[in-house]
Amino acid sequence: MQKKSTMYIVQGAVIAAMYAALTIGQNLLLPGTASMAVQFRVAEVMAVLAFFTPAAIPGLTVGCVIANISSVTAGLGFYDMIFGSIATLLAALSMRALRNVKLFGIPFLGLLMPALFNGIIIGFEIDFFFIGNLSFNLVDFLVQGGLVALGELGVLFVLGIPLTIIIEKSGFKKRLDMA
Repeated sequence: MQKKSTMYIVQGAVIAAMYAALTIGQNLLLPGTASMAVQFRVAEVMAVLAFFTPAAIPGLTVGCVIANISSVTAGLGFYDMIFGSIATLLAALSMRALRNVKLFGIPFLGLLMPALFNGIIIGFEIDFFFIGNLSFNLVDFLVQGGLVALGELGVLFVLGIPLTIIIEKSGFKKRLDMA
């Protein structure tokens, strides 16, 4: 029992560290590409780990909190740290729940969850706090949410589907299942 709980903590911590490092590194090398409305946050590919281990849920969430702390210093305030982390948590929980719903052996419905939650939550955040100055505008929300969702879909379909297939076929899935 102790080995399993230790593995869960280690997996979650490694996922959190990798997510944060990838996001912060991407923002340093290519400013704004991982934190603006039109983003292609490469670390989001790690969301597919929620299909394979429950440790990915706290790992992705904590990693997002850490990564979004750097957003605070970039002028985005605490909003992104709070709303982005909530979106990540809800997406990871949904992905875990939908892991066995597959089409052609790929959990397409689960892959849509980060786009859905980030599109809605971050779209609202951008519209309400940054564009609308504490007011809501449906058109701005739809545009901003659509841009965020588009970036998520890009990452998860271009990088996430191949990563999911590689994890499934390589036997790495068995190692992740230890948590």
